Order: sequence, then C-alpha cells, then structure tokens
Amino acid sequence: MTARLPPSPPAGPPPTYSITLQVNGQRHELQVEARTSLLDALREQLGLTGSKKGCDRGQCGACTVLCEGRRINACLSLAVMQDGCSITTIEGLGTPQSLHPLQAAFVAEDAFQCGYCTPGQICSAAALLQEAEAGCASAVTRRWPQGPQALDEAEIRERMSGNLCRCGAYPHIVRAVLRVCAQGSR
Repeated sequence: MTARLPPSPPAGPPPTYSITLQVNGQRHELQVEARTSLLDALREQLGLTGSKKGCDRGQCGACTVLCEGRRINACLSLAVMQDGCSITTIEGLGTPQSLHPLQAAFVAEDAFQCGYCTPGQICSAAALLQEAEAGCASAVTRRWPQGPQALDEAEIRERMSGNLCRCGAYPHIVRAVLRVCAQGSR
C-alpha cells in the first residue's frame, strides 16, 4: 500500500509590489512582480519604448538608462530595486523640437545606422560627460583625477565600451561626443 499525498493547492498569481518611480520628471506608481526588470516596467507599463531590449543579459547596453544620474543596464535591474528613484530614459533627455546636445550631435555626425543601440548610446554618453565633469577616472585615465577630466578618443571609447553597436558606427559616435565636448554643452 502506498501513501498518497494530498493534492497541492492551485498556484495563484505571483504577488505584486507597489513602487514609485520618478521617470523623466513624472511620478509613476506601479504594481510589479518581484521579478519584473526595470526595462520591462518602463517599456510595458509606462509605454517608454525608447530603451531597447537587446541581449537582455546586460552585455550590449541597448537598455541603458540613467538612475539617479548614473547609467545602469535596465534589463539587469529589478524595478522593485529602484523604488523611489529618479530614472531618465532617452525620452527624457530631449524632445523632437528641442534635442539634447548629444542627440543633435548624433544626427550631425551620422552616429547611427540601424538606430537600435542609439538610445542606450546617448544615455551612456550623457552619463560619461557627467562622470568626466565630476573627475571620475576610467581605466585609461593617465593621471589621477583632480577635477574635471579631459575627454579624448581613448577616454570616450573606454567609457562607452559597455555599449555595443553591431553596425560599427563607433567612429561617428566618438565624433558626436567630441562635438558636444567642443561645444561645452554637456
């Protein structure tokens, strides 16, 4: 005679959590599952589809957004981890009528081909400009930072190395960032 286990109760929907995000200057209250990525919350719940889902493993940088002014891969960050945080997506950097200086420079330098990686590239470039201004060193910085860091091609390439472009528009992207540096319009 074998013992019989009682039937398992049917599994219910996973629990959700209330979070608040300040996205592009607007406050949003969301209900998310614990496993919802920030990228999915932005794209699916808020309709902000500028940030792209590339590899979904944090390797390509297409999903880069700014969280409290620092760049993060939104596909690797859980939305519940960002409760109360200020998030800036590509939609929050500029508008079609008033482009962010980096957006204008990307257009002027033809720094995109398919354009899929461009939102993440621009968000990452915006962060690198702030990092250099704050004196943050990179792996190729030659002297210990003492104030704002000058950005040359090597610095820009290193600081943008987390963002991949399958079309190979890197020379144009670097020129676009250098253009913004030359304009002093960080």
